[in-house]
Formats: sequence, C-alpha cells, structure tokens
Amino acid sequence: MDYFDSLRAATPARLQIGRTGSRYKTKSYLDFRAAHAAANDAVMSEVSGETLQRLGLFEVRTKCKNKYEMLTRPDWGRCFSEETKAYLKQHATVGADVQIYCGDGLSAPSIAANVPDMLPMLRLALEQDGITVGKPFFVRYCRVNTAREIGPLLDAKVVCVLIGERPGLLTDESMSAYIVYKPHPEMSESAYTVVSNISRFGMPPVEAAAYIADVIREMLKQKASGLRLKL
Repeated sequence: MDYFDSLRAATPARLQIGRTGSRYKTKSYLDFRAAHAAANDAVMSEVSGETLQRLGLFEVRTKCKNKYEMLTRPDWGRCFSEETKAYLKQHATVGADVQIYCGDGLSAPSIAANVPDMLPMLRLALEQDGITVGKPFFVRYCRVNTAREIGPLLDAKVVCVLIGERPGLLTDESMSAYIVYKPHPEMSESAYTVVSNISRFGMPPVEAAAYIADVIREMLKQKASGLRLKL
C-alpha cells in the first residue's frame, strides 16, 4: 500500500477519483451531483409523523410556519408561542435533572437515522445512575437556541438538544448534540458543550450516547458546561 492508498483507507473523502482530460469521470461527477442533491433535500424535507410515532415523541413547533421561515428568520426558530409553552408545560416533564429533545435543524433525515439507536441508550445510561430524564419530544423548525427557552420553562438542570447538522457531500444524516447546564435567555454561546458529526460516517449513535451521558454526568457534578466544564 502506497502513501495515497493509506490516505484513502483512512477517510471517506473523495481522494484520487481520477479525471478525463480536465473533467471528472462520469461516475464521480454523478456521485457528486447526487450527494449535492441529497444535501439540499435534507435541509428542505420534513420529519414525518410516522417517524415521530415510531420514536414515541410528541411534537411542538417554533414560531416558524415552514422551512423557508426557519432559514430566513432564525430568530423565530429559537422561540415559541405562549400556546406552545403552555402545551409543553402540560405534556412534558417539569423539574427533571436532564431534558432531552430532538430538532430537525438543517437535516430532517438525521432524526430517523440516529435517534432510534441513540435516544434509548442515552436515557438508559443516565437513569441507571439515578439521574431523572424528562419525557423527550420533537421540535419542528428548530434552532439550537430553543434551549434558552425550554430550560427555564421546564426547570431542567441540563438540556440536551439532538439536532440535524448542516449536511455535507459525504452524508445528509449527520447530527449534533448541544448540551448546556442551566440554560437561560441571556446565556453566551460559549456555555454549550457540543458533540458533532454523529452519524454512521462519524461517531456512531450508540457510541455518541455513551459519551454524551459521561458529559452530562460531569455537568451535573461540576454544575457547569461549555468553557467552564473541565473534561
């Protein structure tokens, strides 16, 4: 195995794909276009009701009416109407140690691809240590900073947002976990601890669940997250 072969074996990136004259080979070009189309679809597609039913998640949505508004008005994708807040307080758990919820973000396919393996393992790992976990739910048209409203609303010590990442040309199913201790509206972005690239091409969902559980244990122990958390 030469040097370039070793590089190709170590990464799924498109290396040494060849060319014909100044152009890509046809298969490489079509693969690239297909990946680009999948990335576009991931941003604009919707998580189906059937998927949420299989996952046992009830749904709320932000102030955005559709994906276009989520992309063009991120401020609306961070907050909820008063009616939605009241619904959450009635149907979610108030006062849990940890509140986990899922959001479509910029990749709807990431929910079906990662949450079925990830969420049950994460809850089990925490509950085995006597950590209370609130009833999980799904936020449609979700931005990360929904945590700033959900944390105080449900009086959770730690909030963990499992949200679709901006898709790339390798996968349209990647997810991130944004985790924060005692979130509030005035908090800094540096208060988040982030676990990214959760997918079959990056950190597998089950492995991510185990690592996130370790991070949350440390947050509860140190009463800190983000830059203040010592891992």
